[in-house]
Amino acid sequence: MKTSNPNILFILADDLGWGDVEYHGSDIRTPNIDYLVNVGIELDNHYVQPMCTPTRTALLSGRYPSRFGDHATIPSNHPVFPDGYETLSTLLGKAGYDTGLFGKWHLGSSPEYGPNTFGFDWSYGSLAGGVDPYSHYYKSGIYSKTWHRNGSFISEQGHVTDLILEEAMGWIESRERPWFAYIPFTAVHVPVKVPDNWLAKYDNQKFDYEVEKDRSFKQYAAYASHMDHAIGRLTGLLKENNQFEDTIIVFASDNGALESQSLEKAQLYPGVQEASLRLGSNLPLRGQKGQLYEGGIRTPASITWHNTFKPRKLEKPLHISDWMPTFSEIVDQEPDIDPEWDGLNICSLLAGGDHNFTATDRKIYWMFRGNEIAMRIGKWKLITIKIAGSYKSIELYDIESDPFESSDLSDSHQGVAERLLRVIENEQVMDGSAMRFDAGDAMPVQSV
Repeated sequence: MKTSNPNILFILADDLGWGDVEYHGSDIRTPNIDYLVNVGIELDNHYVQPMCTPTRTALLSGRYPSRFGDHATIPSNHPVFPDGYETLSTLLGKAGYDTGLFGKWHLGSSPEYGPNTFGFDWSYGSLAGGVDPYSHYYKSGIYSKTWHRNGSFISEQGHVTDLILEEAMGWIESRERPWFAYIPFTAVHVPVKVPDNWLAKYDNQKFDYEVEKDRSFKQYAAYASHMDHAIGRLTGLLKENNQFEDTIIVFASDNGALESQSLEKAQLYPGVQEASLRLGSNLPLRGQKGQLYEGGIRTPASITWHNTFKPRKLEKPLHISDWMPTFSEIVDQEPDIDPEWDGLNICSLLAGGDHNFTATDRKIYWMFRGNEIAMRIGKWKLITIKIAGSYKSIELYDIESDPFESSDLSDSHQGVAERLLRVIENEQVMDGSAMRFDAGDAMPVQSV
């Protein structure tokens, strides 16, 4: 469906929940995210992974993270991709695109495994995970110093959201070729700290009768609105430069929201930290970040390509691994070798050909923490844990009639559950097929 070489702006929020945007009824003001939904396609069933590293792995590879080993299914400081692996940025670079990443990488926290090694011409932000918004330090330890530009550590003053925005805008304005800008903000990941002027915007509102919870949520809301403003400035820049109609803009979150965070976990970060007694919301969905219920893996999402994609709501189940094969089609660039993508080319869906999309009963597979598993096929979703070769705690839901996962049907629909378990067995055969040679040295699970 290539009509030109459109620019691609991919914005990924960090830990923003289903219930944290205005268009889903939130008290958090997100006018710019809402604008992208209104002028684009609202992706109502856009699935991701339950945590950060796995989602980023799927986006940049078109594959399920478990293909790269168990360490890719958790937040990991160990490198995920094998040396020389063809990523989305590598593929777009071959198609003549300038490629830049601005924000959180978390696919290898050492500079030698950073974005520039895997196809990005320019990179800036955190090599590791979420950072303190002002000190820009990750959790205490060998990867705490992580703020970089093109793999060289730097020290800067300023709030992380503002710094990411300004670096990205400067890079975009200087481009003379089509560009791919991947902007994985660190907002609204803890620690939650915001400039006073953004916090003041919520002074006259009360969200919780408990004073500390009210204060905590106001900080969270301000953090989200601050990021939303940055998204608006990016959209405004494209309009000012007459690039809006020639740019595909995708917005999503990497996983569902956390409801709160303890002081103990907050103090993993250097400096003065505090507990967050009330954070985001995934309501009315069940679950949160780190879980395979809908609230952990289904997030707000949209795609905008002005005058090319007709604004509407798309309710077909999608997965973040779909973007690599889809962009491959749009820019007419084939991978070097057969990538065995798990994601699907959804160009026909986005162009309005819903009736021509043959994968109505597509399967979507989650392997999390090496043994927590989910499978969705059509309307059915199964969640289970594999222990010593056996499936335990099997849950089955009809997501179309019960999107809030309130009625476990595993007993009344045993045949459906058995069918999905057989599909899971087939998927597990391919897990680890693209694992790095040194994956055995992977770091253990990191806390959320």
